[in-house]
Amino acid sequence: MEKAKLNNLKSIAAQIRLGALEAVHAAASGHPGGSLSIADIMAYLYFEEMNVKADDPKWADRDRFVLSKGHTAPALYATLALKGFFSADELKKLRQVDSFLQGHPDMKGTPGVDMSTGSLGLGISTACGMALAAKIDGKDYRTYTIVGDGESEEGQVWEAAMFAAHYKLDNLCVIIDWNGLQIDGTVEEVMNPTPHDKKLEAFGFHVISIDGHDFDQIEAALNEAKATKGKPTAIIAKTIKGKGVSYMENQVGWHGSAPNDEQYEKAVAEIRATM
Repeated sequence: MEKAKLNNLKSIAAQIRLGALEAVHAAASGHPGGSLSIADIMAYLYFEEMNVKADDPKWADRDRFVLSKGHTAPALYATLALKGFFSADELKKLRQVDSFLQGHPDMKGTPGVDMSTGSLGLGISTACGMALAAKIDGKDYRTYTIVGDGESEEGQVWEAAMFAAHYKLDNLCVIIDWNGLQIDGTVEEVMNPTPHDKKLEAFGFHVISIDGHDFDQIEAALNEAKATKGKPTAIIAKTIKGKGVSYMENQVGWHGSAPNDEQYEKAVAEIRATM
């Protein structure tokens, strides 16, 4: 990847992290850890990969994105604001009664949100339906969904995987955010869903494993997904929960806790130092 492109993506990812933290801090609630772990993937999807129009959120031929791990909505909102779907000032209104930025994505109220999510397992199922609809309608748009590693403990995730393979949804890309932590502890201790690669291959997926913070690997994996025909692709992205904030990284307590003023200022300073 050219240095200028890489630096731009790093800057975008940093801005997504700052926006997500601003939203959670202002609301004094939310899910910062998993929002920070997907920021690099979100940056690449929305600023390099996906074909979307901020001035026409419901454009029929747009690529679709479903945040199946809907509790990390702050990352999605920060991305959409940065892309121009709405003003970044709205991030400060997260979870307020008069805001269209709810605690989980709302397709009816928030510009750019393709599916309301929050009940884990439902997002990937909907993404499968979107991908199949494109096939039926003869459309070229692709569907992307990010699934949490803890979320993959849900049986519905594997029913959706079976569905995707059965219908040969090669226009579907499932990205698993493997940061290793969920609300109650490590994923492997709570209810071990591994090995994802072998299970997904057995279900009929083309599987790619990457470092979810390496833009070269993200780009290569998404290009490989587009080139794969006859089966859906799953990208297992190894990430760090709380990525970019030293005291949040790999700390399960930051799954659903908001930083106080002092912690927020420290987080902002650390992220800005990388820009």
